[in-house]
Formats: sequence, C-alpha cells, structure tokens
Amino acid sequence: MNKFDEREKSFEKKFQMDEELQFKIQARSNKYLAEFVSLKLGKNEQEKINYLQEIIKADMEEAGQEDVFRKIKKDFESESISIDDTEIREQMEKATLRAKEDFK
Repeated sequence: MNKFDEREKSFEKKFQMDEELQFKIQARSNKYLAEFVSLKLGKNEQEKINYLQEIIKADMEEAGQEDVFRKIKKDFESESISIDDTEIREQMEKATLRAKEDFK
C-alpha cells in the first residue's frame, strides 16, 4: 500500500469516526430534550421512555432538527400548554451543548 492509499484510508476512518460522534451527540441531545418535555408534560418514567422513542422517530423524518421542533410544539399544543417557540429552541440548543460536553 502506498502513502496515498494510507492517507485515503486515514481520511475515511476520520470521517467515519466524526459521523459516528455526531450520531451519538444527536441521540444524547434527543434524550435530554425528551427529559425536558416529559417534565413539562408531567409524564411518568415509563411515559418518558416512550416519549424518547417518539422523539427519535420524529428526528428520522428529515435532516435537521425542524421535525423534532414541530413534534414538540404539537405535543405542547395538544396538552394546552403555552410555550414560546424561542424557549423550545433554547432547550434544543442547551440539549445539544450538553450532549457535546458529554463526549469531550
């Protein structure tokens, strides 16, 4: 194997590791976000676990976080809980930052 092949393999390995880390961060962020929303909605422990699964499914709908935002907003509305969009977005950002800290 020549140096170019070795370098290419190295870049592929780094890309794979970076993608895996991003996936883990997003999953952990979803967990923290589900905990926040569950607390606001008054869910018990089992309902919180189920809600996390719902958040994960919502996150798979499209790239980015807008699918998760829409789900959370809808869930608050269905429970007649008034919450500002900026508060939801702030909690999403806090969850992401906390998840990133977990993997440092």
